[in-house]
Amino acid sequence: MQQPTVASGETPDVDFYVINSRTVQYQADGKRNYEMTAEKVEHIKASDVSLLTKPDLLSYRGGEHPWHVRSERGEVSAEGDEVLLIDKVRVERTDAKGRPTILTTSRLTVWPDKDYAETNQAVRIDAANGVTTATGMKAYLDDGRMLLLSNVRGQHELR
Repeated sequence: MQQPTVASGETPDVDFYVINSRTVQYQADGKRNYEMTAEKVEHIKASDVSLLTKPDLLSYRGGEHPWHVRSERGEVSAEGDEVLLIDKVRVERTDAKGRPTILTTSRLTVWPDKDYAETNQAVRIDAANGVTTATGMKAYLDDGRMLLLSNVRGQHELR
């Protein structure tokens, strides 16, 4: 992701901002694709990057059980196809049987149109059957598959 070009100690030039933003996108068939809110959105003119404060995303992708993604800060690429979530990133989903899965990390890059996310940071996954930790992850959100990259540790309950 292209970073704002700012000298140390300077504030990037914001050409517009939105307070308490809410965006809803629908699929071609009329089903809700996603809904995103943020306390503040600032658009950086020089890089065309948008900075988000407290982004909160519900990603439905036409399904009944959305992924709920939130963080302290975020950055949306100039093209709008890549979102970097920063600090206290939390991804939650409840399956059809009502079982929650909660993923936490410090940074997560999401490509919403590809239903894909990744990080090279520490990850913790709390699920109905136990807790798994790892360093680095690739997540294929459309089918709920997660590839944990290294230092994988798990504590699971047998039922």
